[in-house]
Amino acid sequence: MSKSQYLDSLSSKQRKELEQRLFDSQQGYCFICEKRIDLVLQKDDLQIDHIDPLAEDGLDSQNNFALVHGICNRTKSASNLEVARRLMELESLQSKLREQGKRGANLGHILRSVQGSNTELTLKITDNIVSYSLPKSGDSTIHQVPLFNDKLSGMQSFFANFPIEYLYHDEKINPRSIGVNIRGLIDEFIKRRPQLHVALAWWGSEESGNTDKVHVFDGQHKAAAQILLGNRSLPVRVFVRPDRNVLLQTNTNAGGKLRQVAFDQAVMRHLGSSMYADRIRQYREMRGLTEEDYSFSENDLVKFYRGERREMLRYIVDAQRDSISSSLDNKLIEFVEWSGKTASRPLAYNSIERSFFKEFLFMKGLDSAIGAGMEEGTNPRLLERDQLVRLMSLFSEIFFVNQWDPEIGGRRIEARIVGGEKIPESHLRAWRIAREEVLSNVVRWLRLVITNYYAFIAIPIHEDRLLHQQLPDELWSRLHNFLENLKHLPCWVDHKLSTTIFGPRQNLDFWAKVFSDGSTPLDIPILTKGLDMYEMIQDRKIAKFK
Repeated sequence: MSKSQYLDSLSSKQRKELEQRLFDSQQGYCFICEKRIDLVLQKDDLQIDHIDPLAEDGLDSQNNFALVHGICNRTKSASNLEVARRLMELESLQSKLREQGKRGANLGHILRSVQGSNTELTLKITDNIVSYSLPKSGDSTIHQVPLFNDKLSGMQSFFANFPIEYLYHDEKINPRSIGVNIRGLIDEFIKRRPQLHVALAWWGSEESGNTDKVHVFDGQHKAAAQILLGNRSLPVRVFVRPDRNVLLQTNTNAGGKLRQVAFDQAVMRHLGSSMYADRIRQYREMRGLTEEDYSFSENDLVKFYRGERREMLRYIVDAQRDSISSSLDNKLIEFVEWSGKTASRPLAYNSIERSFFKEFLFMKGLDSAIGAGMEEGTNPRLLERDQLVRLMSLFSEIFFVNQWDPEIGGRRIEARIVGGEKIPESHLRAWRIAREEVLSNVVRWLRLVITNYYAFIAIPIHEDRLLHQQLPDELWSRLHNFLENLKHLPCWVDHKLSTTIFGPRQNLDFWAKVFSDGSTPLDIPILTKGLDMYEMIQDRKIAKFK
């Protein structure tokens, strides 16, 4: 909370009177979370703070004060209370969506939360002039704007300012969830700095006639920030009856090989999955196949689109990655941050890619028909997906479920331990096992458990396609036992290791050596001995390993 000479000068009685005035002006609600305040029940956890911080030239006067819950003020993620308020609104929406099994809020969710996205737009185009009216928003004026022609793409577009009632989000072209960078945008707009790029949208198709939705597919973070700040209309560039597949490809390239947009990996996988579905549709159309025909293979698609062989292989694997990470049965996903690693969740999506996906996904095309074995449950991609979801869920149940506390989080957790803060062992274990260099080595050992099992029973397997056949129950028991025994290694909860081992970032080889012989590359002992495969796969009740 900002230091205030004004507040320091008030007597106890004057401060109580100021609290009451702020309480009345805020109609009894906390300025940040907008939940009820009780001046009696919460008297020891109420704070008065500056809306615009003094550090940003905010005034030290009554009209710049707000009454807030102490917990809201201590945990706010921005010094400006107005920014903190908007971020709290977004987090509340995000939490509701996560409870429903969704990754998080996108522009569509935000639009619908403020009664947007509820009406379609009718256009009339004559002599390169676009005419429209907006009666559902109370505007009966007939607006007219020029229609521009792009000579390179052949697409037509116009610029307009549309009320949010007429705006929708295109989740296919832009599947991104709202990320943490929206905080900076909200802060910029509060400081009255302008939006430098307008949102992009498309309108119309052959089937829609003169009436269709305005689908926003680019600039959603800027749009969302403005909507959260109360804007009821947004400037938009609208493409008229475009080839949506071209827009999808353009957006995918912008976040991929052109690196024009900072898409996180999860978004790129979702876009790749959309491109895969689109290539299958085109393949069927060009080969005269029905929509239900899956008699062709992944490699048939790669050969057919031989001019983009590398991209096609990525689309195939992206579709598998996306199906695994979007599965509602995947219990690990609720602990994954989609854009980087934050303090509230222990895992970053990139860590999932570099561990579970790297070790278990088949990264090439298959020769078998895409639909082969679907009814019998022997389809290799289906088995790969379902079993990797099961493995990730098993890991989550052992290390994260009912053990990771988002209120404690992971921000500077090792430094907090050094400072004497008491962190529950289960929470600390979850944070440490989620470190990418640790997790990657854990998953390598899970792979070893599987290959050793098949070697022991003398059954040959494709080592790059381990999950393309049904793993037997006995093997699943071994995987479970391995993780349970790993969980009880003392290093995960040893506070003395906060400065030496878990304070600095280590590499993969560091933990590979710890797991193999119990000590670091500098021969500092971490475990009493290296991991013994035979002991690690035993039921913990009878295992000798400590």
